[in-house]
Amino acid sequence: MPSTRVISQVAQSGRDTNRVLILGAGLAGLFLALRLAPRACTIVTPAPLGQAASSAWAQGGLAAALHPHDSVEQHAADTVAAGAGLVDPVIAQLIASEGPARVRDLIALGVPFDRTPSGDLALSLEAAHSHPRVARVAGDLAGRAIMDALTRAVRQSEHIDLIENASAAALLQDDQGRICGAILKSRDQQLRACPAPETILCTGGSGGLFRVTTNPSGARGEALAMAFETGAVIADPEFVQFHPTAMDVGLDPAPLATEALRGEGAILINETGAAFMADYHPDSELAPRDQVARAIHAEILAGRKVFLDTRDAIGGAIRQHFPTVFGACQRAGIDPQYQPIPVAPAMHYHMGGILSDIWGKASLDGLSVCGECASTGAHGANRLASNSLLEAVVMAARIADRLRDSDRRALRASRSRVSSDLPDAPLQTLRESMARHCGVIRHRTGLTELRADIARLRETYGPARELITAHLMAEAAFNREESRGGHYRADFPDTSQTAQRTFLQAEAVRQTESELTA
Repeated sequence: MPSTRVISQVAQSGRDTNRVLILGAGLAGLFLALRLAPRACTIVTPAPLGQAASSAWAQGGLAAALHPHDSVEQHAADTVAAGAGLVDPVIAQLIASEGPARVRDLIALGVPFDRTPSGDLALSLEAAHSHPRVARVAGDLAGRAIMDALTRAVRQSEHIDLIENASAAALLQDDQGRICGAILKSRDQQLRACPAPETILCTGGSGGLFRVTTNPSGARGEALAMAFETGAVIADPEFVQFHPTAMDVGLDPAPLATEALRGEGAILINETGAAFMADYHPDSELAPRDQVARAIHAEILAGRKVFLDTRDAIGGAIRQHFPTVFGACQRAGIDPQYQPIPVAPAMHYHMGGILSDIWGKASLDGLSVCGECASTGAHGANRLASNSLLEAVVMAARIADRLRDSDRRALRASRSRVSSDLPDAPLQTLRESMARHCGVIRHRTGLTELRADIARLRETYGPARELITAHLMAEAAFNREESRGGHYRADFPDTSQTAQRTFLQAEAVRQTESELTA
């Protein structure tokens, strides 16, 4: 019998000031809430539970050192190598060490990971991994299967309240700057305060700021904007991972042709039928994502359409082994058993985010952050494939373990800053400008134009949250005069000898904005 209390009206949300407040209901938020038991908590989700979370769209799986010939040390080393000099090795070791236990937690919750005939986990190889270590469900259904299992568990949990069809409009602060809850906004635009002793941002990424993305359209970096407005440190916002093989079939969001297809032998060809990846990287199709994305981008710029060819390597097995990809192809009028799949790079994952320590604490007291909106240092300049779900569950568990026995109550709020959302027309203008100037290949000229576009939009629409996050990304990309990982500057193609992270806070960025508009 379901036990979770569903609060239909935002106005009822302040009933207990000792409840942990979790903003977001993807993998990070749900796993964290379950792990908090018996500590009472409230989950706020902009849609009915289990919907509109990008975690459910994850086709790859969860990377963990579970193979007998693999090791935690090798997984951590692969993570550091993929991150192009900016991964924190302590964090890499931490998530690799705790990953196997978190996979077992998910199995206990009912996630049906694929098995070998002998009953062991069936682990797949993905790009830049030195061993097969990606646990999957039915080939490409890991995200949906994990979310289904967590959703069932959450609905049966007495310690969890749900506020559905609502989202955070702002964070609450006391007169010392400590976070003490959030302002929630219902679908009818009603605003209510929701006090909390601990507030956790689990709202996902920023893909909706780009014209072509694999993320839900509502993922627009709102957590970064809210945290930045309250004075939290934002780290590495310029580092965006563009998935090289989004299906180029005119859909928004773009369906994803999972990297596992290339792991199974699928090859990239251009419109002439030529396999071109060996011309760009010695690892060909299994090169790091940023390298593959730039190679595809270069082919497209040269006027050659690009396709992912699964016909020889996978053939008819794609229907059973990759049902999500096969279904998306069918809806687009493509039969991948006999036709190659048109692909192009798309904004897929934001490596940057709100700075977090090893326990998920942000730089402001009372605020924690988990999942894609966080920057733990695990992904550096280029995330290792399938490490995102791993990081989410590892850090969610650490936050829950830190807060479970805390008896702190909500402080008295004295201020908040509620920012608006952009109307659709200017949002589409922003998405187009971000894709053109802050995409796979960047240049000072284009970034200068993007910064000016953002400034003009702010003059008309004010400090909308989309504009705040877009400005953070553009400013950091403009200032990083090198190419590193997912950040490629055509005017600075070399990588600097010294690897430095980016850290931004409100005061410094507002000074730059004043200079831009002067």
